[in-house]
Amino acid sequence: MVTRWKQLREERPELAEAGRRLFYQFGVGLAFLGTVRKDGGPRVHPVCPSFTDEGLYIFVVPSPKRDDLCRDRRYALHSYPCPDNEDAFYVVGEAVLESADAEIRAGFLAERGWTETAPPDWHSQQVFELLIERVLYTKTTGHADFNPVHTVWRSA
Repeated sequence: MVTRWKQLREERPELAEAGRRLFYQFGVGLAFLGTVRKDGGPRVHPVCPSFTDEGLYIFVVPSPKRDDLCRDRRYALHSYPCPDNEDAFYVVGEAVLESADAEIRAGFLAERGWTETAPPDWHSQQVFELLIERVLYTKTTGHADFNPVHTVWRSA
């Protein structure tokens, strides 16, 4: 079963906040997106996740990763490595193409201060909502922490 980011925020706000903090640790959303190629192999790409009160979204240009998501909705999203520790946030589930995306797009542009002009390929990008099956949050005390604390949440 999959659910929206809102359910994680409501059930485990501290876990959702830890994930958002790790995805936004460099000022804007940055993560690695794992998809499934046509031959069943993995493919990994950097993406810029974006949040609303309701959901977790990514914007995808015409590319192999977009083809992957349109063919096989399964994804994995992993935070970028932290400079001072080995904390990590990992989300898996299904990506769903979002058709009513005007508000999501406006929020994404505002978050980056792009109020006058959008990126050149803006209209070719499709918006996907990342529905969540489970998350894994790893908390460490720094690099080479041999006793990290792992927290798992699964959608009910």
